Amino acid sequence: MRQSPASADRADIYTRVTNEIVAAIESGAGDWTMPWHHDGAAVTRPQNVAADRRYRGINVLALWIAAEVGGYAVGIWGTYRQWIAVGGQVRKGERGTTVVLFKEAGSRDDDHHDEEESARRRMIARAFTVFNIAQVDGYEPETSALGPESQRFDHAESFVAALGVPVVTGPYDAHYRISTDQVFMPPAAAFDDPVAHIGTLIHEMGHATGAAHRLDRNFAERFKEHALAMEECVAELTASYILADLGIAHHLRPDHAAYVASWLEALKSDPRAIFTAASKAQQAADWMHAQQPDAQAALEREAA
Repeated sequence: MRQSPASADRADIYTRVTNEIVAAIESGAGDWTMPWHHDGAAVTRPQNVAADRRYRGINVLALWIAAEVGGYAVGIWGTYRQWIAVGGQVRKGERGTTVVLFKEAGSRDDDHHDEEESARRRMIARAFTVFNIAQVDGYEPETSALGPESQRFDHAESFVAALGVPVVTGPYDAHYRISTDQVFMPPAAAFDDPVAHIGTLIHEMGHATGAAHRLDRNFAERFKEHALAMEECVAELTASYILADLGIAHHLRPDHAAYVASWLEALKSDPRAIFTAASKAQQAADWMHAQQPDAQAALEREAA
């Protein structure tokens, strides 16, 4: 049976974005640098110039890759028309970046749904081309500086503590143990620096979000032999999203080499796999943010 033009367009969106991510993984495979590694700078928190809201899910990853390739330092993006509306002008000859929005009848656009959610909620994938502020003339962004590094690490420690997942420190390899719902970690002194320690801790917390009493995440049925690699990809993306939010770098982990081939095989065999991983990682990051005291305070203010 032939695909409808709309279905073909959606399939092309998945393939196009997946191919860009596969290319980025392959280009970094020699030193195990993945497209979700970053330095915590402002460009790692991409936001839309018109809507003044952050991009999410798969679009974060796509824009990170574009920023790395283009050498962009600021994470402000918009469509051609959005830049015109705020007084900017995309320079002639500039090449845009594809982002994907999913729309449900009668709802606002969203940008982090995976294929399973789309099927349940009758979501329609739409592709848009956006340009970075570095590709635009006539627009000056507001500048905001990160706090001191020590303050950011203190915040990160408090952020993890608020998740309520027990952490056992001792002579262990870092891992999350499903049977006891605990994260096991080596002492902080065993890591090269605080960045490696907090990045590993949040990675393991990413695994903990998949527990049955939290987000109940299981890839065994759909991805079979790639289920473990998919779960590792979700934990890595979750750590990337959270560390970017906290203004902390996300560096490679020593065990990346064991997963790169599986990641590539899973992504190449299923163009929707990376959309699913990015969506599940966004859900995990959202869950972590929802556990923070300020998130609860905001809900209480809205209810008052």
